[in-house]
Amino acid sequence: MLRNTYYGNNENLKLNKKVTYKNIGLIDYKKAWDHQESLFDEIVSLKEKTRKAETKQQTPNYLLFCEHPHVYTIGKSGKQENLLIGDEFLKSKGASFYRINRGGDITYHGPGQIVGYPILDLDNFGVSIKNYIYNLEEVIIRTLHHYDIVATRLEGATGVWLDADNPLKARKICAIGVRTSHWVSMHGFALNINTNLDYFDYIVPCGIQGRSVTSLKQELGKHVDILQVQNVLKQEFHIVFGMNIS
Repeated sequence: MLRNTYYGNNENLKLNKKVTYKNIGLIDYKKAWDHQESLFDEIVSLKEKTRKAETKQQTPNYLLFCEHPHVYTIGKSGKQENLLIGDEFLKSKGASFYRINRGGDITYHGPGQIVGYPILDLDNFGVSIKNYIYNLEEVIIRTLHHYDIVATRLEGATGVWLDADNPLKARKICAIGVRTSHWVSMHGFALNINTNLDYFDYIVPCGIQGRSVTSLKQELGKHVDILQVQNVLKQEFHIVFGMNIS
């Protein structure tokens, strides 16, 4: 069951479920972060102007898919000690590190992973922040079902998991961490497709001890077409959120 609860806070807002999609390919993390911030600021600024205006206006929405070179990011409440390696070893692995303004702890991004950045005015889609995260998880769960992978949520943790009810087998396939302000979202999810999972050995993923990480390739035992998965994700975003993606 999908969760949609309207928490709109701008009576002058003209709802817009159109979403501009772009696959920005392999891109430096900081460059993608700066791009997100510019789109995020655009939406927030327009919402502020609309709040003061008498005429209803539409706010835009964006959905970006990309891959990053090896990078570790840690959220506002994350613990530095969950990065298990020092600067020199980090450099030797060709990886960078950023402390960023999303929620959640530490995670890894790298080639072979789909990183999704929905930059949305949540008022347009009638969801609370809690339900927005729930629906992001639902998009991933439904996408994995296309590949005959049974995925679920893990109580007390965000993201999408396999065998979540078995502490000995539970493994994470998708991390989720978002930032919201003025009911506008940024950051998003990281879904492991053909990801080199060795890079997760150097962190405590999402700050959760004793849990492993997996990928679609590892579960299926074969390389997976990332573009195909992106198309399925777009389809499920349309279904779950009622988006009109262009």
